Amino acid sequence: MTTPRPDTALSADEARRIALRAQGFLGTPDRKAGVRGALRHLGAVQLDTISVLARSHELIPYARLGAVGRKTVEDAYWKPESAGTPAARPHAFEYWSHAACILPIEEWPHFAFRRRAYRARPHWNHTLPDGTYDQVVKQLRTEGPLTATELGGAKKTSEWWDWSGTKVAVERALMYGEVVCVERRGWKRVYDLAERAVPADLLHDELDDTECLRRLVRLAGQSLGVGTRADIADYHRLKGEQVDTVIADSGLVPVTVEGWGKPAWADPAALETPPRGRHRTTLLSPFDSLIWERARTERIFGFTHRLEAYVPKPKRIHGYFAMPVLAGGRLVGRVDPAREGRTLIARQVTLDGPKAVPAVAQALLEAATWVDCTDVRVERVDAPDLREPLIGELTRALA
Repeated sequence: MTTPRPDTALSADEARRIALRAQGFLGTPDRKAGVRGALRHLGAVQLDTISVLARSHELIPYARLGAVGRKTVEDAYWKPESAGTPAARPHAFEYWSHAACILPIEEWPHFAFRRRAYRARPHWNHTLPDGTYDQVVKQLRTEGPLTATELGGAKKTSEWWDWSGTKVAVERALMYGEVVCVERRGWKRVYDLAERAVPADLLHDELDDTECLRRLVRLAGQSLGVGTRADIADYHRLKGEQVDTVIADSGLVPVTVEGWGKPAWADPAALETPPRGRHRTTLLSPFDSLIWERARTERIFGFTHRLEAYVPKPKRIHGYFAMPVLAGGRLVGRVDPAREGRTLIARQVTLDGPKAVPAVAQALLEAATWVDCTDVRVERVDAPDLREPLIGELTRALA
C-alpha cells in the first residue's frame, strides 16, 4: 500500500491529548448522552467475566462519566427503548469485535463481513451433535428469548470450557447472526432470534465486505483520534491487509507523529480544534479501550500495561487485576484492588513518584464511594517511602 504524504505533523503530546479526547477522558463529559452516548462514542465496550470492583463494562462508563449508578449502566445497555411493547428497540447487541463486546445496535449491518466469515469456517473446536443446531433455533422460535441454561444447559461438566451441545449450537448461531444477544440476565447471555430482536431496518447482510471494513476502520479512527495501521486494525480485530484495502477512502487522513516511527492516520474532526478541557482522574479497567493495545499504550504514555489475572500468582508483578490510574492525561500508577465488606483494599499500589500520591488517593476514594465502600485500606506500596504519604492523603479525605 502506498501511503499519501501527510499534510499534518503532530507532536507526541498533541497525539496523546487527541487520543484522550477521542476516548472521552479530556473535556466535559456528555452526561446528557450518558452511558449510551459513551458506547456510541467508543464504538465497542469489552465484556469480561472478572469482577473485582465491578465488571469491566461497568467500569468503562464510570471512568468517563463518574459515579453512574450500576443499575443505570445495565439498563442503558440492555433495556430497550420502549420495554414491553412490540416496538421495543434495543440499544445494543453483543458480538465479537475487539473481543466479546457490547456494540451499538446501529452497527449490526457492519459486522456482516464477520458473520459471513464465520459461516464459511470449515471446522470448529467444539463438535455439534446432529440436529442440535436446528433444535435450538426451533426452541427459540417457539419459546422466545432464553439463556443457555433455559435451552437445556450450558455445560456438560463443571469445567468452564466443557460446553454442552446446546451451548455450542447457540453460540454458533450467534456467530452466524441467526441468533443475537441484546440482553444479559444475571451475567448470562439471553439469546433470541435476530429476526425478532434486531430492528427491521438494520436486519440485513447487504453490505459487502469492503463497505463493512470501511465503516469499521473509520469508526476505529474516530474512537482512537489518531493511530497507526496496527492500532486501527486492533480496535475491531481486523487484519492489517483488511485495513490496507479501505483506509485510503475511509475518511481518515494521514499524519506523522513525533517519535512514533510509523505512518499514522487521524480523524479529520480531531484535528480541527486543539484538545482542551478537564482531565479525568480515575482507575481504569485493564480492558479499557484507551489501553487495549499494549504497544500503543507504551508509545503514547510510556506505560507498560499487562493484565496478570491469568499469570500464575508467583509471577505477577503488579497484581491480579491491576488498574492503571489516569490523572492529568498521564498514567501515573497502578492499583490492584479488592473488597472486604465495605472496605476497598488496595492490595498493591505502584506510584510514579511522590507527585502521583494525591491523584491515586483521589481515584481510590472515588472508586470506593461508587461501590458503596466507606473505608480504604492500603496494603503494599511498591515504593515503601510513599506508603505513609498515601495513607495520610486517604485519612485526611475520609476524616
